[in-house]
Amino acid sequence: MEVGTTLSKTLHTARSHADYDAACKRLLSDKVILAWIMKNCLKEYRNCSIQEIMDNYIEGEPQIAKVPVTPDETNIVTNSMIKGLSTEDKTITEGTVTYDIRFLATAPKSKDFIRLILNIEAQNDFYPGYPLLKRGIYYCSRMISAQYGTEFTASHYENIKKVYSIWICPNPPKKWENTITEYSIAEKQLVGHLSETPEHYDLLSTILICLGNSNSQNYTGVLKLLDVLLCSKKTPDEKEQILHDDFNIKMTQNLKKEVSLMCNLSKGVEEQGMQTATFQALQNLMDSLKINAEQAMLLLKIPKDEQEKYASMLKKV
Repeated sequence: MEVGTTLSKTLHTARSHADYDAACKRLLSDKVILAWIMKNCLKEYRNCSIQEIMDNYIEGEPQIAKVPVTPDETNIVTNSMIKGLSTEDKTITEGTVTYDIRFLATAPKSKDFIRLILNIEAQNDFYPGYPLLKRGIYYCSRMISAQYGTEFTASHYENIKKVYSIWICPNPPKKWENTITEYSIAEKQLVGHLSETPEHYDLLSTILICLGNSNSQNYTGVLKLLDVLLCSKKTPDEKEQILHDDFNIKMTQNLKKEVSLMCNLSKGVEEQGMQTATFQALQNLMDSLKINAEQAMLLLKIPKDEQEKYASMLKKV
C-alpha cells in the first residue's frame, strides 16, 4: 500500500514536470519574447525594432510541440506550401524529432524578403549525455531536408530557406554563463581568392543562449530578460515590474498568466520533489520486498548515472 502511494506521488511529480515544460514553451512562444530573441541573436533583425519584428516578420502563430505527423509525411501540406509547419518531424529511416517551438519568419533584405525557419528549444540539462551543439546541428539538418516537397521540388535547391536552431540553457556550466554563441557555415578559401554569395551557403545556424549569474557584466538585454522569465526565485509581480521597467514589455493577460504559472511550477522544487519521491519509493521497495538497493533501483528503472546519488542517500539513513 505504501509502495503504491509513493509511486503515485512519483507519477504526479512527473506530470508536474510535463506541466512545467509545457508552460515554459508557451511562455517562450509569446511573440514579444520571440522578437527579443530574434533581434538580439539573429543578424537579419539587428536593425529592426521589437514592435516591427512582432508586427511584420513573425508569420502566423508559433507552433508548440503538440502536432503529430505520420512517418515520412512531414512535407505533406493541404493548402499553400508553407502553412502548417509541424513541430514533429518523423521519418521511417531517421526517427522522430519533436521541436519545442517552430515557426516561420520573414526578414528584410534590400527590397526583397527572405524566409527563415526558426526552432527555439529550452534545455535545462546542458550535458544530457551528448554534445548539445551536435543536437542543434542535427535539428538544423532536419529542417533543411524537410523543405523538400514544400519549399522546393526536383532540383530547385535555390529555393532552400535558411534555418536557425536556438537553444536556451537556464543552467549551463559556470564558464558558459551569460554567453550567446552562434555556429554556422562559413567560407574558407584554401586556394585562390574567389568569394561565393553568402546566401548560397549561409543556410543553417545553431545558437546557444546560456543564462547565468545576475552579477555578471554580460547580464543584460535578452540574457537578463530570459533569466527573469525562467527564474524560480522571483514572484510574478517582481517579474512583471522588471519586464515593464527594463524591457518596456506590457503584460498581456496571457503573458501574465504564463509567468504566474511558471512561478508556481518552480523547476527546482519540482526536481527536488521527484528526487524525494524516488528515494521514498526505493526505501519502500527494499522494505516491502526484502531486496537490496541495486535490485530496487533496477525495478524503478533509475538511470545508471543517478544510481550512485541514491546509493549515497541510502547510506545516510
